[in-house]
Amino acid sequence: MYKSYTMELCGRTLRVDIGRMAAQANGAALMHYGDTVVLSTATASDKPREGIDFFPLSVEYEEKLYAVGKIPGGFIKREGKPSENAILASRAIDRPMRPLFPDDYRNDVTIDNLVLCVDQDCSPELTAMLGSSIATCISDIPFNGPVAATMVGMVDGELVFNPTSAQREKSDLALTVASTRDKVIMIEAGANEIQEDKMIEAIYAAHEINKKIIEFIDKIVAECGKPKHEYERFKVPDEMYEDMVNFITPEAMEEAVFTDEKQVREENIKAIVEKLTERYETDHPDWVPFINDAVYKFQKKTVRKMILKDKKRPDGRKLDEMRKLSAEIDILPRTHGSGMFTRGQTQVLTVTTLGALAETQRLDGIDENETVKRYMHHYNFPSYSVGETKPSRGPGRREIGHGALAEKALVPVLPSEEEFPYAIRTVSEVLESNGSTSQASVCASTLSLMAAGVPIKAMVAGISVGLVTGETDDDYVLLTDIQGLEDFFGDMDFKVAGTHKGITAIQMDIKIHGLTREIVEKAIYRAREARIHIIDEVMAPVISKPRPEVGPYSPKIIQIKIDPAKIGDVVGQRGKTINAIIEQTGVKIDITDDGAVSICGQDKDSIDRAAQMIQTIVSDFEEGKIYEGKVISIKEFGAFLEFAPGKEGLLHISKMSKQRVRHVEDILTLGDRVKVVCLGPDKMGRVSFSMKDL
Repeated sequence: MYKSYTMELCGRTLRVDIGRMAAQANGAALMHYGDTVVLSTATASDKPREGIDFFPLSVEYEEKLYAVGKIPGGFIKREGKPSENAILASRAIDRPMRPLFPDDYRNDVTIDNLVLCVDQDCSPELTAMLGSSIATCISDIPFNGPVAATMVGMVDGELVFNPTSAQREKSDLALTVASTRDKVIMIEAGANEIQEDKMIEAIYAAHEINKKIIEFIDKIVAECGKPKHEYERFKVPDEMYEDMVNFITPEAMEEAVFTDEKQVREENIKAIVEKLTERYETDHPDWVPFINDAVYKFQKKTVRKMILKDKKRPDGRKLDEMRKLSAEIDILPRTHGSGMFTRGQTQVLTVTTLGALAETQRLDGIDENETVKRYMHHYNFPSYSVGETKPSRGPGRREIGHGALAEKALVPVLPSEEEFPYAIRTVSEVLESNGSTSQASVCASTLSLMAAGVPIKAMVAGISVGLVTGETDDDYVLLTDIQGLEDFFGDMDFKVAGTHKGITAIQMDIKIHGLTREIVEKAIYRAREARIHIIDEVMAPVISKPRPEVGPYSPKIIQIKIDPAKIGDVVGQRGKTINAIIEQTGVKIDITDDGAVSICGQDKDSIDRAAQMIQTIVSDFEEGKIYEGKVISIKEFGAFLEFAPGKEGLLHISKMSKQRVRHVEDILTLGDRVKVVCLGPDKMGRVSFSMKDL
């Protein structure tokens, strides 16, 4: 049955059509926000997937270029693999929804969002987040929703909600907050050094809007929702778990996990699994498939008890204590910049590469405001970083997400194109991993950029704060600088990056049904204390400010301005003039529509020569000014000189010498470079040059 529901959301109409499309999915919602249209569907398999110990959820966000009236570029005129923006949108939808499915649900679930039409003032990503929640809530798939999301910007110091395209362009904040009925469940932010109190204000202003959206979703579910289906639960047998605990003992499990060496802990757990396998293979073969899950459950209970009740961390640190920190620069002798940051058993090396502005990344997507990226941050997580063997198949969604988070953290402190006319790429190589590599890559990238001579405005550092909760909202413990085990068995990974002045990026992942305001506030301020310590005590002693100039192996770039009307003179017919300059000097030249000319090369003399050629081309000849030209043609009446590609003039035979010249060849030959003085226009209006009056 077709039903339609509407609400006013931040000054625009949100319309949800149920029963209009995709009737065979478990749940489907056709979402309209302004003129943005997204079809959101939720589908589940009939039976659980065998042989897995996790919930197989897949979230898709499909960008179709027809949504913005474009035909895909290239030879294959159809969309290919998801763009980075689509992957990041999928992750943003996944994170708040995943904790709301049952822990023991093993049926495959796919949440798909098909972007059909885009109004640039109404975010398709936000529309898809709301559509995913509604489609899942009205389906028969077990789900403890709804969840709602709101985007927040800040223009001229004022908060704006679900900002328009024009507002996003000048906003100092790009915040997305997802909430359940009572609590915040996901935070994603990029910010221009926003102070903590303002960030908290923005988060909870969005939370209030989310509550109203949830009331709207509740009405839809009440009228259109299907009964939730029963499912086959995957549960460790109580008798087996009790036998295992008595056999291994809590004291032995605590001893196994209580170490600051990840490899030692893994060996200890491996030995426990082997003992249990040997014990059950004969007497209880039906228990063997549950061994890994039972040991995981035992570990989790042990670690959480140690932290929550005993206030002990597995590696012996205090609750607010960071692991051993170190920073280095100039690891690699010939790269443009390199920096390495180590935090316990987490180690990241970041390498900076500088290039001409022509090397900026061009984007072909549905966001018409973002077509190029001048700064690119890439993150790689090889298997050896965790002591595993696995072939490299390129970056996955996690790597793309972590790279984007670090990029978001650093963009606010980068110099403008006018200040530093380079394309910039940083690549973070994770060399060792035991928790919070994304924030280590923020620190390593700051070091690398400064070592490369990039004049960043402030140093940026990042840290992750963890959480272990008890039975009540006020029974919890916050952990500064979580390692892998605390992330694995804990309830939260709250990543915050920023400068002394304020926050530049946040990403919050949780495994529970939301956080109280007290936890959010304390985590944000705990992260501030940690990052200030990292900047002042660890990074600044290594390099306190960016180097004053780029290194010897970096390209050198200067930028000059010309009259936009003269761009055609510099380019020449079919690029003949500019290509001649490039061929003669070996530089790279980029010209923008406003007349900004960037000249890039390894040799400063070549760059200066190219700049002089361009200035000569765009300048009119001045009487009394001395020029140097190359003889390119000889006639009976004189010689033609080339002062720059495409810029020529005539030196008449009568102006070559104070003595009478019978033949031009007596004075000049092809290829000679000669200095001449401009005499101004002659009687016929032509510009005249002279050697004899020099």
